[in-house]
Amino acid sequence: MHEAAPVNPWVAFAYLVAGVCFILALRGLSSPATSRRGNRLGMVGMGIAVVTTLLTHIPRNQISMLTIDPSTLATSEAFAFPLDWVSIAEILAAIAIGAAIGLTTARRIAMTAMPQLVAAFHSLVGLAAVLVGVAAYLNPDAFGISSLVVPMIGQPFAVINPVSKVEMGLGVAIGAITFSGSVIAFLKLNGSMSGKPILLPGRHVINLGVLAAILLLVAQFAHTQDAWPFWAVVILSFAIGFLLIIPIGGADMPVVVSMLNSYSGWAAAAMGFTLGNTAMIVTGALVGSSGAILSYIMCRAMNRSFLSVIAGGFGATDSGGAAGGGAIDRPWKRGSAEDAAFLMSQAEQVIIVPGYGMAVAQAQHALREMGDKLKEHGVRVKYAIHPVAGRMPGHMNVLLAEANVPYDDVFELEDINSEFAQTDVAFVIGANDVTNPAAKTDKTSPIYGMPVLDVEKAKTVLFIKRSMGGVGYAGVDNEVFYRDNTMMLLADAKKMVEEIVKAMD
Repeated sequence: MHEAAPVNPWVAFAYLVAGVCFILALRGLSSPATSRRGNRLGMVGMGIAVVTTLLTHIPRNQISMLTIDPSTLATSEAFAFPLDWVSIAEILAAIAIGAAIGLTTARRIAMTAMPQLVAAFHSLVGLAAVLVGVAAYLNPDAFGISSLVVPMIGQPFAVINPVSKVEMGLGVAIGAITFSGSVIAFLKLNGSMSGKPILLPGRHVINLGVLAAILLLVAQFAHTQDAWPFWAVVILSFAIGFLLIIPIGGADMPVVVSMLNSYSGWAAAAMGFTLGNTAMIVTGALVGSSGAILSYIMCRAMNRSFLSVIAGGFGATDSGGAAGGGAIDRPWKRGSAEDAAFLMSQAEQVIIVPGYGMAVAQAQHALREMGDKLKEHGVRVKYAIHPVAGRMPGHMNVLLAEANVPYDDVFELEDINSEFAQTDVAFVIGANDVTNPAAKTDKTSPIYGMPVLDVEKAKTVLFIKRSMGGVGYAGVDNEVFYRDNTMMLLADAKKMVEEIVKAMD
């Protein structure tokens, strides 16, 4: 049996510093005002962890397949295997390639595609966990997780430690679920797959059955180390990832992204146990727990059950998918940029409600300029952010921060919803589902029960939308369009806001 190498105190200290950096990074990312510092601290922590791992990691050679003479079994040299250093050049080359891809992607990616990018990154984390688990299974001695068994007749073989087999099985399962689930999330966010729920008959029974089978197979693998339960866990985990995310509708996708983030963290933590890497365990646990906490907060904000998130299909019902769908043929009022400029410049307070339509049009900079113009006219300007506006948690906050909108002007739903009744103008720019009163009144609606911004209570609602033919991401029309106090501004969001700014001049 291989003896564990003594832990270098400087290595433990370096991993501790990295862990502290990660914790401070999460603390910084909790507020737009400190998010830049949080990102920097996270980068520093990851740099420390990577460099420390590279300097200390010495993988073991593969077990020799030569037959060992039984007469040598009494000597410890029979179990002594030489060590070799990792090829630093190969690792640095891989890091350079990955860094080049990451930098190029970060510079070229549009903010509208950021949710898809996050989902794609989550899939890569999950796939990495699966590949590490497979590598550990195929060559356990290289990871120091095995004991050598030499039969009286035949070739020596490695028996993986029971605890390591459990860690490996769970890590592979969570990683595979993260990968396949993130692929479905990417396709839905990218528009390559319909955002509407795809409901399979008996999906909950199927999901529970597959999850139970995965746990039983992990136990079987831990007991026997046979190949078939290990590969069955991999295949079933890939399948359950698809099954869990397909039934979820587009309106709930921000929670899905957050939950997949949590899954990727737990997969990394499980692989950290397999590798015996403290930094990986700490990092994965931080990502997993923070993602789970964020998902729980968002579920409360949407009046969803946290447990049903884990089960999948939490936003979908068999009857609600078609309810409220399609545009309503009712009278509505159309306004112009000049009308909007006059109404807002005469108001005492304007609440701006951004949504995904603003992101698509890249209108955040023009919106900030409009807000500055209104302030010059003595108008109080506030921004109302719904927890799931956009396609990922904090999507609107990031866009407004990019446009240098003052943090003090940005308010969350629970802090500003009561002010709409005393507001002269609610200016909605590309936000449909999060302002739809059907969530409060229509029990057949797929968004029923989700708290929404009460824009209809304002004296006047100015609603920017490309056309009256489209519906929200959840596939339901918004009755606010047809209210007497609503004026529809049909145009590209950025172009309309720019015209409003010109009209104010």
